[in-house]
Amino acid sequence: MHASLKPSPQRIARWTLHRILCFALAAGLLVASSYGQGAAPVNAPAISPVITVDHGPNAPQQMAKPYVILVSLDGFRYDYAKKYHAEHLLALAVEGASAPEGMLPAYPSITFPNHYTIVTGLYPEHHGIVANSFYDPARKEVYSYHDDKSVGDGTWYGGTPLWGLAEQQGMRSASFFWVGSEADVQGVRPSYYLKFDGRFPNPKRVEQVLAWLHLPPEQRPHMITLYFSDTDSAGHRYGPDSPQVADAVHELDGEIGKLVDGIKESKLPVDLIVLADHGMVEVKGPPVSLDKYGLNASSLVQTIGPNMYPKSEDDAQKAYEALRGKSDKFTVYRRAQVPAYLHFDSNPREGDPVVVPTGPYFINATADPRGDEHPPVGMHGYDATRMPEMKAIFFAAGPDIRPGITLEPFENVDVYPLVAKILGLDITNLKTGPIDGTLGALGGILKTK
Repeated sequence: MHASLKPSPQRIARWTLHRILCFALAAGLLVASSYGQGAAPVNAPAISPVITVDHGPNAPQQMAKPYVILVSLDGFRYDYAKKYHAEHLLALAVEGASAPEGMLPAYPSITFPNHYTIVTGLYPEHHGIVANSFYDPARKEVYSYHDDKSVGDGTWYGGTPLWGLAEQQGMRSASFFWVGSEADVQGVRPSYYLKFDGRFPNPKRVEQVLAWLHLPPEQRPHMITLYFSDTDSAGHRYGPDSPQVADAVHELDGEIGKLVDGIKESKLPVDLIVLADHGMVEVKGPPVSLDKYGLNASSLVQTIGPNMYPKSEDDAQKAYEALRGKSDKFTVYRRAQVPAYLHFDSNPREGDPVVVPTGPYFINATADPRGDEHPPVGMHGYDATRMPEMKAIFFAAGPDIRPGITLEPFENVDVYPLVAKILGLDITNLKTGPIDGTLGALGGILKTK
């Protein structure tokens, strides 16, 4: 064990106390009563409880399998760990495998598409969550990450998410927040999950995950997800080079340290994977509104961010011609002509035409009707092959991971077959069809058995 990963006596004592509380936590009986450092207001809504779905016990053949905890640190750029001296994450790189030059997010490099790509092994246009919010011309409906109804409606989501894969094969799973985990995808939810609540204190999230590890073997989830948003929020508001981002990195690195200590204390064969959905870059210049370049918004059924949904094929062509060659800040394509490497050319939810930024510009189809011309300081969503700041972290350590392995940049669709391989889950005949990811280079980080 690397010295920096050894639990301190204080932490051992703390986790002994946590074990006393674990069964109540795992059953969702304890509700956090504080937010941050202060007590919650008396009339504050209750923090989201754990929801339990009865899928029965782990199948006998699954109880001997390893455990995987998949952690996302939203917006944690590939170079943040070294830039801001995240000691626990850097220790994971020594203990296991890492991608020093980053993991490549799918296009567009934004939160909902990439979180769902990671757990399905599919590019966004194949699993259907092509943006945080988008319009579906066939359904004539909008999916929005702000809308509980669409977020929880499994008919929006394609693919077989990792928790669904596990449950279908008799292995229990749990999700402490992840895109799609609240939805009944193929009629399946994790055995344990929570509805997203950004107020849920970070330490309580770690406590809950560790409590799940202390459940009886029959009930204990082998596939667990965990999500934190701090670095993304700080990056948007203050920019990637800000002291606020440095603080967020240190905060989340501390939570990873607590998680590592708790895993060691559990003495279970747990493989920990810590990654991000995308990176962050400082925005250049004022917002770019496409309607100022000749786009006729009245010819569109809907616009959401930079995405345009035309009323007809003729309107799509007119929008394309209106924008073609008008600015060096973006390139416009008819959807079918989007470069193949972006994997963003066949799903009507992507809109048509499609605008691809050429730099870190904040682009919308129409100007903000509220007159808000102040974009975020930091942004993402760009082509990671052209803008390295979009690349995300990847660290993996545990009994199945070879120590000291460094990887060249790889696509995040490849994480799915890695997790399936560790857990011994069959992905050869998925009901939803083949995945886009391959084990490829990631297979080299696994110990041979």
